[in-house]
Amino acid sequence: MQSNQSFRLFIAEKPSLARAIADVLPKPHQKGNGFIKASNGDIVSWCIGHLLEQATPEVYDERYKKWALDDLPIVPDKWILMPKSSTEKQFNILVDLIKSADQIVHAGDPDREGQLLVDEVLNYCQLTPEKRKTIQRCLISDLNASAVEKSLEQLRSNQDFIPLSTSALARARADWLYGMNMSRVCTLVGQRNGYRGVLSIGRVQTPILGLVVRRDLEITQFVPKPFYEVFAILQTKHNEIFKAKWQPSEACAPYQDEEGRVLVKRLAENVCQRIKDQSGIIDKVSNKKKELAPPMPFNLSALQIEMAKRNGLSAQEVLDICQSLYEKHKLITYPRSDCRFLPEEHLKQINGVKAAIENNCLELQTAVNDADFTLRSKAWNDKKVEAHHAIIPTLRKTKMDNLSSNEQAVYQVIATQYLAQFYPVYKYAELQIDVDIGGGKFTSKANQMLDEGWKVLFRSKNYQAESDKDSNENNGLLTKLVKKGELVQCIDTELLSKETQPPRPFTDATLLSAMTGIARFVKDPEIKKILRETDGLGTEATRAGIIELLFKRQFLTRQGKSIRSTPIGQNLILSLPESVSMPDMTAHWELQLEEISKKEFSYQQFMHQLNSSLLSLVEQLKHSRLKIQSVSPNMKKG
Repeated sequence: MQSNQSFRLFIAEKPSLARAIADVLPKPHQKGNGFIKASNGDIVSWCIGHLLEQATPEVYDERYKKWALDDLPIVPDKWILMPKSSTEKQFNILVDLIKSADQIVHAGDPDREGQLLVDEVLNYCQLTPEKRKTIQRCLISDLNASAVEKSLEQLRSNQDFIPLSTSALARARADWLYGMNMSRVCTLVGQRNGYRGVLSIGRVQTPILGLVVRRDLEITQFVPKPFYEVFAILQTKHNEIFKAKWQPSEACAPYQDEEGRVLVKRLAENVCQRIKDQSGIIDKVSNKKKELAPPMPFNLSALQIEMAKRNGLSAQEVLDICQSLYEKHKLITYPRSDCRFLPEEHLKQINGVKAAIENNCLELQTAVNDADFTLRSKAWNDKKVEAHHAIIPTLRKTKMDNLSSNEQAVYQVIATQYLAQFYPVYKYAELQIDVDIGGGKFTSKANQMLDEGWKVLFRSKNYQAESDKDSNENNGLLTKLVKKGELVQCIDTELLSKETQPPRPFTDATLLSAMTGIARFVKDPEIKKILRETDGLGTEATRAGIIELLFKRQFLTRQGKSIRSTPIGQNLILSLPESVSMPDMTAHWELQLEEISKKEFSYQQFMHQLNSSLLSLVEQLKHSRLKIQSVSPNMKKG
């Protein structure tokens, strides 16, 4: 920037955001080389994602060009970042502008990665402590002009976001240390044992591959077992008929599996013979009124899971569609959000969002008309919103034929979930009748809808409340309820023969669900307990890319909607120490990274623990036998 004039510099994460900022600054604009200048002197420039990258090992020491076990682990004393060759021109433009600017406004995306990628450029410039303290932070979640203007009016000190940046920095360095060292040691040991090729290892990608391989192994080795269920067909004194399912007593435990299923047919047949034509007595009647709140607005993972179920879209496809809806069409708010709550400030925009949905989506006009915009769901909660909020429609109006069919589908799903916040709760009655027949317990459950509430929006999706799932098959409610102590007659029995089913292969939806709910796959009970509330493998922004990387490296393959492991992926996991392919360690790291961003854990503690565990793991692997050249006979080809 060849100018002595004082100016304010906005640094956006990418050109689309830079244009959105420039659009609300005073006109006319002057387009420069890698920047836009407003008439008041303000300048907007941009990164193109990360402009800097971690230096490769040979930058630290020339000898690391040759891979050698004796050199591992490689742990830099002082970390080096280098400009990416592909974006070096823009990097140099930005550095010149940063050094010349009087005031800097950090306008990276409102998440950990967005915070770091601008901060690392600022740190590279070695600004004085005084200038660093004056840097401001602009959080933009909506690229429409009115929203951008509001964000510019609410600038905060960039110092407030140091913990967020530190967390992202710790993650980036952990990924480099773990991925580079583990890939080198595994490749070298694999080659020593006859494998020709590179074995790529990552602290998140390898446990995800492990999930798929173990699931495939369970499926391959699964042996179905028959089991039996007994139903009593009961008649009330009003001649109404209902079914009740037998609940085996503790005495039946030797004849059941770990899930309580009866495995011995003779036992089930004996129960049928004992109860038929016998009288039973009503032991308990429960008729509870229950409510189900509307589903929360989407974060990225929840949206990816929903679109995988509905439209068969991969995580990466959904992310790409969302980026287009956000950057190109400006129809939704920031998509890489991990939050499902909304700030109360957004309540002021309800009418504008309502008008946009009504204009953009003809299919939702009835839904808009029937909504009660005075209702407030639990989604509106400032305490639950940090850098960014849930993904919702913006005030932007457009013609839907400007969008692809998949963009239309994603927009409609986001809009429907938003509208659900303005519908009443779903109300239903949960009826349970316990019957004693000859000392045996039989239970009948049924649900009855009392008020459809928000579920009217999801009829076509065949939504089912969690509480609906335990109901006996199409049992229905009795029109005349029985009472405790009343007699019923067992007029017939039903013996169902079933078979245990193998677990299902992962799909895009279930693999994402596993990544976001990793606690259930964690072995360590202490970590499992901690992670139940704050778990997750990877981040909202990285999960799709990690899954795609495993396909690219031919560790995973698709069979229709199923995601299966390949022979290479299977053998890699089966050859590694369990700790490398289980999610316990990396899930624990994710928790600590989250704690760093909240100032509840320090960068130094995290890196010290990481380096200690890495040293131990590398030494263990140096003396291991990685043999992955042959396909395990227990695994079928993916």
